[in-house]
Amino acid sequence: MTDTPWEPPLAGTEAEHLVGALDRLRTTFRWKADDLDAEGLAARVGASELTIGKLLRHLAVVEDHIFTVRLSGAPWDGDPHWGFGPTDASPAQHYAIWDAAVERSRARLTTALADGGLEQLVHLSDDQGNHVSLRRLVCDLVEEYGRHTGHADLLRESVDGRVGEDPPPGWRPVS
Repeated sequence: MTDTPWEPPLAGTEAEHLVGALDRLRTTFRWKADDLDAEGLAARVGASELTIGKLLRHLAVVEDHIFTVRLSGAPWDGDPHWGFGPTDASPAQHYAIWDAAVERSRARLTTALADGGLEQLVHLSDDQGNHVSLRRLVCDLVEEYGRHTGHADLLRESVDGRVGEDPPPGWRPVS
């Protein structure tokens, strides 16, 4: 096993590359968010209300929504504030919520890929009834993580100066 398991394959299938890119962003986001206390999770930059704690909750909600409602049409009683509302969650709860959502998403995506690949149409459709592909769902989540990993980068730097594009080799979550 490599000491950078989050790296996408050098040469793989389209699915391996998309899932690899998603997992690299997930890992980079988790590294940016890792090992913060309540004050660090609540730190803001400038006038923005965005915090790493809110990003952890938001991305957990997005993971669940994409791989339940959008993928299969399964009922969802998720957070109407998309993770951006008030909370009294502890740091351990923030991390556990995100970690669990990612594990559920990985399992659902693995099953969906095995059942029909990226080309399969999923439950989500536009107002004319045109369904999107699983590929589109994965690309949408890659975009979501790209946006919010950039936010986490700025927030984390303001907390303790942590910067960098990727976790260091051998990194594993502390919290």
